[in-house]
Amino acid sequence: MIARQVAEILLDVNAVKLNVKEPFTYTSGLISPIYTDNRVLISYVKERDIIVDGFIDLIKERGLKPEYFAGTATAGIPWAAFVAERMKLPMIYVRNKPKGHGAGKQIEGMLPERKSVLIIEDLVSTGGSALNSVNAIRNEGKSIVHEVFAIFSYGMEKAETSFREASVALSTLTNVEILLEVAKEKNYISDEDALEVKKFISDPPNWKK
Repeated sequence: MIARQVAEILLDVNAVKLNVKEPFTYTSGLISPIYTDNRVLISYVKERDIIVDGFIDLIKERGLKPEYFAGTATAGIPWAAFVAERMKLPMIYVRNKPKGHGAGKQIEGMLPERKSVLIIEDLVSTGGSALNSVNAIRNEGKSIVHEVFAIFSYGMEKAETSFREASVALSTLTNVEILLEVAKEKNYISDEDALEVKKFISDPPNWKK
């Protein structure tokens, strides 16, 4: 139920855009029929609460007992803050790379060693950002992280392989398969265009080639 509800939210607030005829160009140069900007979600109070509730319910369902929450910079930071505040637990955030000045830290906040940390991310595509945070917490923070939560995942094979190799479990509130089903039902996209999005997900570099 929450997976469909979150998928509807992403489409309704235009956090996820689908356009096969006029695809998007990522910073990397990759051409894509799907573009996600979950940063817009923080401006919608009711929808924001639904997502935070979803994260907390997932924590309880999984029987997890995190001692700290970590947000990935920058888009994961507000979600880690919302959940940490609701659960009255401390949080940190992880820069995409260590600071080039001062103490050169990558982790911001106070993280004692050997704490159990749950990372919260807004979107997982290749998984690079989240796993970068995993490595920083394990190495610089000398703490324990086996779980990453995200609002949405593209379900790319590269990400699934990378998380598995890092011994990290990825849990998401919704994913591209469910979003495409909802998008078709609500006439955001045709069956043919949904198939094109799936083709992109299966082989992003070669989709437009």
